[in-house]
Amino acid sequence: QVQLEESGGGLVQAGDSLRLSCATSGRTFSSYTMAWFRQAPGKEREFVSAINWNGGITKYADSVKGRFTISRDNAKNTVYLQMSTLKPEDTAVYYCAASEVVITPPTQGWRYTYWGQGTQVTVSS
Repeated sequence: QVQLEESGGGLVQAGDSLRLSCATSGRTFSSYTMAWFRQAPGKEREFVSAINWNGGITKYADSVKGRFTISRDNAKNTVYLQMSTLKPEDTAVYYCAASEVVITPPTQGWRYTYWGQGTQVTVSS
């Protein structure tokens, strides 16, 4: 079993930066592919970014490419999402997720086994 806890969300203005963290506990963190998803009010959950077990492979949604950076620190059992040049359309609850798929980070939510409770990010215009 893996427990995930997100932190770092908040209210910011357009153009600001924010860093989300996801601390994990339980089974070996380094064996999991990690990802961030988000869900805006009235919308379906969508993929944001993912990173493989050693950080060598990352994926991003087109909407955040060039603005968001995912990283992980296996020594601290933590994955990060650095968000820059935030836009109002980035407003959502951001969820951290863990997958046992190790070859290529999946972008589909159903392939992730463990989920955090989410952290709210609100970007004002």
